[in-house]
Amino acid sequence: MVDEQTSKPPLAFQLHGDVAIVTGAGSRILGEIGNGRATAILLARQGAKVALLDVHPEWAKETQRMISAEGGISEVVECDVTNEESCKAAVARTVTLFGAVHILVNIVGVGGPHGTVVDVDLKAWDRDFRTNVTSMVLMSRYVIPEMRKVGRGSIVNMSSVSGLKGGNPGVLYPTSKGAIIQLTRAMAAHHGPELIRVNCVAPGMVFTPMVRGRGMTEELRQARINQNLMKVEGNAWDVGYAILYLASREARWITGVVLPVDAGTTAGTANRPALEEDKPLKEGNLS
Repeated sequence: MVDEQTSKPPLAFQLHGDVAIVTGAGSRILGEIGNGRATAILLARQGAKVALLDVHPEWAKETQRMISAEGGISEVVECDVTNEESCKAAVARTVTLFGAVHILVNIVGVGGPHGTVVDVDLKAWDRDFRTNVTSMVLMSRYVIPEMRKVGRGSIVNMSSVSGLKGGNPGVLYPTSKGAIIQLTRAMAAHHGPELIRVNCVAPGMVFTPMVRGRGMTEELRQARINQNLMKVEGNAWDVGYAILYLASREARWITGVVLPVDAGTTAGTANRPALEEDKPLKEGNLS
């Protein structure tokens, strides 16, 4: 048996020979970088062959162009991740193209309807819960058998700090993102003995094309930045690098974790209102 503690470690984050699937690998704004696009580029940059899944193949083709410009290898695979047959076909297509699957990154998600349980649109609830949660079940259902064939695998699911903290403006988003966290933990327990790791990233208020396209103003953008402890805006690259780590073999002993990528939003609140300093009482004064 090789002593891995004393043997020379390989170069970090080398994914040569690995095949990755990234869902939501396109971006709705031409040339801009969303979470899926950033993740796909980073995986390809480290040597992985990447299947770029998107329901809008023209969006993913722009990602492919960016990867090709760096000398990376990727292919666009059209897929509706809410449809089981489409997921099955996309995984099969990936295996046909590249021969195996070692990494799955489940990124597709939507904000969903606003509203409380009293007034939320239930049709929208069903539709968007399927997009945010069931899609990850469907993709994993067909990827895991392929990972079993190669004897290992890494799945990274995208949740949100809203899945940890809850809150407004709607009930669907935090509920679905919380479900992803528990899905991740259940999958990690189920598939750990097969050397298939399952982890989760929980981004905070990062600035992405999806956010830009939903009525963003400079005032709202600054207010979002002020929510974190560092007062620095995050972007899709921050999320992508976290995913790259969890997907890599450097994280081989990590499974079932939820990694916030939020500049400390979930760690605490800066400048909390405080009372005056509590000074020691004088000796003999118990009042």
